Amino acid sequence: MTFELICEIEPPTKPDLKHVRHQIGTLSKIAHSFLIPDNHIGRATVSSVAVAHEVEAMGGRSIACLNSRDRNLLGFRRDLLTAAAYGVDQFLFVFGDKPTSGNRTSDLTVRSMIDEARAFSPDFKVGAAAGHRPLPAWKRAADFLFVQVSFDLDTLLRWREANPVDVPVYAGVMVLASESHARRLAGAIPDIAIPESMFTALAADRMAGVEAACEHVLAVRDSGAYDGVHLIPVARYRDVESRLSTELA
Repeated sequence: MTFELICEIEPPTKPDLKHVRHQIGTLSKIAHSFLIPDNHIGRATVSSVAVAHEVEAMGGRSIACLNSRDRNLLGFRRDLLTAAAYGVDQFLFVFGDKPTSGNRTSDLTVRSMIDEARAFSPDFKVGAAAGHRPLPAWKRAADFLFVQVSFDLDTLLRWREANPVDVPVYAGVMVLASESHARRLAGAIPDIAIPESMFTALAADRMAGVEAACEHVLAVRDSGAYDGVHLIPVARYRDVESRLSTELA
């Protein structure tokens, strides 16, 4: 069984894809596919479907994230049509972070998005996100699952043992770019437990987050419990590629 590395792309907040192309080109040496967020952290970015199309045009495999927060049913059907026209056929459906401006729509849920995509095309592959808690029965209908970011292997192993499923499951791993980044993340997402030792390490060495994330990827692989990792390298994608290119060869 191939252990898959799904690398998350940082989508642009301006109408310029040069940085996206650089990320794709750099990470393509280690990535099996790319996940493109959808207005992540509540900020407007270039469409995840458009960036997914760019990945495909550069010879990669893509997963376009779509959130229920920003779209009604008609808008979602538009996105599915656009994706089909572009040849994008893999999606991760999520609830979506709190928006920095405007309101959340309540027209769709992740569950209804899965049902709608299934009705639209049997060729679409759809995934859902899973927190570190019992997996709802309806999420077992997804084609793959992305488990919430964790900095502790035992947490991931306990969740996997308690929630057996027959679809590919990917563990979330994030690079902490700095101590301030780690503290902002801990404050914004209480469910993500960052060890105090990580804050200390980041304060002393800017590469500590890269080393910890790469070691975590390898530990998840060696455990045999997951089909792969959803890696979020943030701005440190060059360092991540350099560190993992030999380890995952």
